[in-house]
Amino acid sequence: MAYSLRVGDVKISVIAESVAPLLKWQEIHPDATETAIRDAQSARNQKIFDSSTGKLVIAIQGFLLETKDRSIMIDTCVGDCKARARPEFDRAEFGWVQRLRTLGIDLGKVDTVVSTHLHVDHVGCNTYSLNGKWAPTFPNARYVFVEEEVAFWESELAGSPLERTGDYISDSIRPLFEQGVAEIVPPSYAISQEVRLLHLPGHTPGHVGVVVESNNERAILSGDLFHSALQCENPAWNTRFCVDPDVAQRSRRDFFEAHCGSNTVVIPAHFPFPCAGYIRRSGDTYAFEFLESTRISLLTEA
Repeated sequence: MAYSLRVGDVKISVIAESVAPLLKWQEIHPDATETAIRDAQSARNQKIFDSSTGKLVIAIQGFLLETKDRSIMIDTCVGDCKARARPEFDRAEFGWVQRLRTLGIDLGKVDTVVSTHLHVDHVGCNTYSLNGKWAPTFPNARYVFVEEEVAFWESELAGSPLERTGDYISDSIRPLFEQGVAEIVPPSYAISQEVRLLHLPGHTPGHVGVVVESNNERAILSGDLFHSALQCENPAWNTRFCVDPDVAQRSRRDFFEAHCGSNTVVIPAHFPFPCAGYIRRSGDTYAFEFLESTRISLLTEA
């Protein structure tokens, strides 16, 4: 599925690689309980939580930001034909890059690729196999990586996470530096007048959101700050993938508090259609209110 919304003069397109029940709640949220899941309002929404399997519906997707003079891709999914530890990802053929072409997106016109963080499901289509080597998928783009994030994944601390997933750093990150198309930036880096990074650490050290501001409207692509609406109701819940649980929890609570009740459109990385919405107050906690359908346009094949 692919669809778009506008924030001022900026078009944000959401291009899904896969959308399916993927992770059991016990697997992703170690602090969750059966009682809390049963009582959660969001768990009653079948597009978020598949009650028949007890799995969260996870969308893996990329986001194309188009301003009047820039074309910026945020995250690049799992990718095709790469060795991965998770069976659902191992040498998969999701066809995300071909989907971009089918939608009329010119890979050569993307000028910047941003990784909100360096997890396996956010960087896989950074590269593709060409004559036995890994080449940039977006041939004219600068690939932007946050300094703290690169430092972590190149350190010994990354050993255990990479064993769990497969070494995607070697096929999807390092080749970009070797070919001179990667750039290391601070976590508050401004990409353009309308687009800048926002440090949201904890899930990983250099995890960032992406702020889009245009014509007095604002959206924030929040990356993996929260994986499901369950975490709005239960902001203390981390995922088992969080590198620093205490910092992740603090980042999430601060973000919810800063934006609840506002008109800021929040776009989490893994929410299914329509993905975007608002943080709302719900008693002594929070809720996610999906964006009204009138603001969403479905994308069709070119």
